[in-house]
Amino acid sequence: MQIRADSGAARIGIEAIGLYVPRYYVPLRDLAVARGVDPDKYIKGLGQEEMAVPAPDEDVVTMGANAALEALADVDTASIDTLMFATESGIDQSKAAAIYVHHLLQLPKNCKSFEIKQACCGSTAALQMAMATVAQRPDRKVLIVAADVARYGLGTPGEPTQGAGAIAMVISNQPRVLALDAEWGAYTEDVMDFWRPNYLDEAVVDGKYSIKVYLKALTESWAQYVEESGRTFEQHDYFCYHLPFTRMAHKAHQHLSKWVGEVRPDNRRVQHSLVYNRRMGNSYTASLYVGLLSLLETAGADLTGQRVGLFSYGSGCMAAFFSGTVVPGYAAYVQKDRQAVQFDNRQRLTVEMYEAFYRHALPSDGRRYQTPAHETGVFRLSGVEGHKRLYECRAQSVHTRPLQPEVAIA
Repeated sequence: MQIRADSGAARIGIEAIGLYVPRYYVPLRDLAVARGVDPDKYIKGLGQEEMAVPAPDEDVVTMGANAALEALADVDTASIDTLMFATESGIDQSKAAAIYVHHLLQLPKNCKSFEIKQACCGSTAALQMAMATVAQRPDRKVLIVAADVARYGLGTPGEPTQGAGAIAMVISNQPRVLALDAEWGAYTEDVMDFWRPNYLDEAVVDGKYSIKVYLKALTESWAQYVEESGRTFEQHDYFCYHLPFTRMAHKAHQHLSKWVGEVRPDNRRVQHSLVYNRRMGNSYTASLYVGLLSLLETAGADLTGQRVGLFSYGSGCMAAFFSGTVVPGYAAYVQKDRQAVQFDNRQRLTVEMYEAFYRHALPSDGRRYQTPAHETGVFRLSGVEGHKRLYECRAQSVHTRPLQPEVAIA
């Protein structure tokens, strides 16, 4: 599949990118001790050191809006044509999370806003549509928000692969971070490796089968990408993979390397993309782009002109392989120092506190309820009333225009 602008048009790609990490975390070593598990099973086996934990007054709307504030810091919001919100942690069966974020960010009234779902690949589906939108209307920009809470049962095998967070990206014909290549490879198959029925709060997953499907989808989508682009494995300087857990990137890169005939897979091509995920855990739709940002901010070298291969996987399943080239001057538009503050200023939870956060739930009968206040970003979920979620702006940012102290969004 190819998405091309008209001949002579500027390249399309990521103009700006923002990350939001919840302000609380649990060390995986502490969780392992509480569950009677050898800590190396989590730290070495999964590659995870910490797990981000959203506060009771956070959800995908607040996390996504907070990430978008950073992405829009020096972008004219009047140019935003469309807001696409990718998540598999939806808060409403009808109303899109994008509508809530549209209001919180006070985007233009003619900005189209909707939600996209296909497990963790929803954000990449949004990226494909954003490229087509910009190719059609080069003067317009698209805001993509990807936010999720990875949630499994307490004490289950999936528990240490939980996490949360959000990424926001502005897509335009003036890429300042990553110029995207036109060629894509895709793969779709109806499988049951991971899913969450409407009546469950936790996902159902067949872990070993999901890894098998992931690797098959990787080679299938890579094969089409190569057919479309004519590029070789060696023409990619770095690789970013969807990260259900950090070690999965090593498995994926070794699998693809061997599939293309590389005798010794070089994990140096992926290691910088894993730094943030190791401290956040799984963020579903955001995770691939968390990896991309991690690469750009922690590589410790100028990546200008380097081509990055990106693999997106969504259980169920749909996958895509695509690529992009790092743009000159990109370092001025990423925020390594800010991410260091986000990660280092978080509050460490005991396992008991984490479990209390986990068990917190909004009332299902629609009665008025105020969520207890915790450390969050600019936006927080203040409660519900009459089945309506209530959001508030807890502090004004230099990136925001004045908001009412509390807004009810039907």
